[in-house]
Amino acid sequence: MQGNSTTHNRLLLAIDNQIKKLNREIISPQIPQLVLNELKPIMSLVAKARAAYLKELFVITEQVNGEVTSPQQIEKLRDLRTVFEELVQATQALETAIERGYLEVSQK
Repeated sequence: MQGNSTTHNRLLLAIDNQIKKLNREIISPQIPQLVLNELKPIMSLVAKARAAYLKELFVITEQVNGEVTSPQQIEKLRDLRTVFEELVQATQALETAIERGYLEVSQK
């Protein structure tokens, strides 16, 4: 039983190493070496999308004055949420790529 577990763990480790190697080989050439300061516009983009989404919530609240929101208001809010969530997902994918060593970031 112990031998099966060891073989299984080795196989999983080999698969994990192959996934890391392939991701690095495919992703790294697509994106130039990242410099920490150059990531600021990405972070800013996400923050601005979050701000626009939240701001629209307050705008709608003010416009309806305690009444029910219109479908058009909800559609605009939904569109802003979609933009924000997509940017968050993309940023998380970038963070994962960096954490797993698919991309390198320099401190320059």
